[in-house]
Amino acid sequence: MIKKGVFSNEAIRPGSPKWDICIERYQPLYVRNEDFRSEFFRDYNRILHSKAYRRLKHKTQVFFATQNDHICTRIEHVSHVASVSETIAGFLGLNTDLTRAIALGHDLGHAPFGHKGEVILKKLAQKYLNETFWHEQNSLWFVDKLELLNDQNGRKHPLALTYGVRDGIISHCGEVNENAIKPRNEAIDLYTITRPNQYAPYTWEGCVVKIADKISYLGRDMEDALSLKILNRNQLRELKQIVDKVSNHSIREINNTVLMHDFIRNLIAMSSPQEGIRFSDDYLELINSVKSFNYKHIYNHQRLIHFHAYAELILGSIFNLLADLYTREHTAEEVQKISAYYPTLGQSFYEWLQNYSQMDFGQASLYKSDLQQVYDLSDYRDYLKSIIHYISSMTDNFAMSLFNEITKF
Repeated sequence: MIKKGVFSNEAIRPGSPKWDICIERYQPLYVRNEDFRSEFFRDYNRILHSKAYRRLKHKTQVFFATQNDHICTRIEHVSHVASVSETIAGFLGLNTDLTRAIALGHDLGHAPFGHKGEVILKKLAQKYLNETFWHEQNSLWFVDKLELLNDQNGRKHPLALTYGVRDGIISHCGEVNENAIKPRNEAIDLYTITRPNQYAPYTWEGCVVKIADKISYLGRDMEDALSLKILNRNQLRELKQIVDKVSNHSIREINNTVLMHDFIRNLIAMSSPQEGIRFSDDYLELINSVKSFNYKHIYNHQRLIHFHAYAELILGSIFNLLADLYTREHTAEEVQKISAYYPTLGQSFYEWLQNYSQMDFGQASLYKSDLQQVYDLSDYRDYLKSIIHYISSMTDNFAMSLFNEITKF
């Protein structure tokens, strides 16, 4: 029999050893009278109302710019992760408010065009900045430095999320190949993390989101591939053989609901504070086999090759055009000038620089914003970094519309 609440003593709640650190904010957040929400539920609300969250509905999960309304986009993936995470955390006795907030915010900084977009921006960052780009770190950058919300007086404030949520976001990398995840003990400066999966999350709740990320996308990506008839009969037989090693579902039953249920049930049965958040050995083998199957037959499918080339052309063209505008003290004017030819791109990027650089022309007080300067336009590297972050904020549709604008006469 599966025992409920085995992690109750490990939850991040008042009195737990990590509580004070987990509710810390890097800057004070305004207080509402009679606010009955927990600190983590308040974070959940702030993420939910952010523009970065709204844009996820037009960002690729696997199949880009699909015309099929029932194919998963990034916002649906995030919803799945939140559902799976809360289900697991609730049964294990962990803090569901913290878990839900991490899950909802974990992909806010994801690039357009899915993981291919992330690869493209990583190439640009390495070539021009000798730095890397990975969406977990970019998500932290967005929630800390770029996203703003209005208070009751119309003044804009950074999200200023708690340490527990911020840690879960940058630590969420779902590529978990080892069994048993346990949280780390140290509360580190999150900007010292230099690569995905470098550290375990600080909380058990973060560990749940980390593994729920994989549970959520593998089955759904497979379901979408079946809907789009990407898999042929031989591949369906191969998939059946993989699943039959552990389960006994017919092919038509191999969908996201079935797989998530089986993985969740196995995870909560096997996990404990002593053993960690884990699957049984056969289910770990199954989840890794499904992942390998997806890479072999879905993520590297022939029909996606042309899309990958198209995505690289789009993002590379936007980056190169904006990078060539740099003239140090006259960069803002050059950006403004291109509005005559590329009105949407010119105005959009000009506003981006107004919001996040020292280029306010003495009008900062009019913005009612408490955001500190993010980019120094006297530094060419900072300017290039602003372009990469600007591109990473885009939806697929917006990036394509900009490309169409700059290629038309």
